Amino acid sequence: MQPIFVLVHSPSVGPSTWHPVADHLTAAGHQVRVPSLLTVGAGAPPFWPRVVDAVRDDLRRVPADRPVTLVAHSNAGLFVPAIRAGLDHPVAGSIFVDAALPSRTGPTPVASPELLDFLRPKAVDGRLPRWTDWWDEADVAPMFADPAVRRTVVEEQPCLPLSYYEQHVPVPADWDDHPCSYLLFGPPYDDLAAEAQARGWRVARLPGAHLHQIVDPAGTARHLVDLASGPTEGPGRLGRR
Repeated sequence: MQPIFVLVHSPSVGPSTWHPVADHLTAAGHQVRVPSLLTVGAGAPPFWPRVVDAVRDDLRRVPADRPVTLVAHSNAGLFVPAIRAGLDHPVAGSIFVDAALPSRTGPTPVASPELLDFLRPKAVDGRLPRWTDWWDEADVAPMFADPAVRRTVVEEQPCLPLSYYEQHVPVPADWDDHPCSYLLFGPPYDDLAAEAQARGWRVARLPGAHLHQIVDPAGTARHLVDLASGPTEGPGRLGRR
């Protein structure tokens, strides 16, 4: 039984960052779900249980015996262990796409002390600006090849509470007892891809900026299928261009 791709976006952005890839996967004959995490920042911390609930609720209409492949982009990578533990569905694999990695053991901080020092002055009444407003235009513009797509992504972003980044996400023991892999777009995630490789995961590279899945959804979809298919040599092995 072919697993369903479950494309999990970072709570810092929105599901439209995965929609173009979902379209390509669907056209290739795969079943896909794109849960929305846009309400994760509502209410009081901790926020990680709401991430788990959002993914589980999105899969309620999928038979419980149907396997899934979790695909997490960016900050969503931190939630994969909790999502995996909270699902009724068997997880056939997890793919981290230019993503943060959960700790090997113990709870994972969502943000480093350095990032929190950067974010605290930006908060107004406990809430942060939209993610793309944190950075200079010179950093943001290269992530978007299409002005219309940029408008959609930017307007969809939530203004998360600072406390979202102050939370720690639990890492259940043996959460990675299934094939895990990593798709790297580029800096500053090189070290995380190297860490994934050190964990024995399969690692692939598709050079681009951090939102490259909206720039090259076809290439991203091909790499996801390749990584989900097993450990055979594929077009995206780390180091190939």
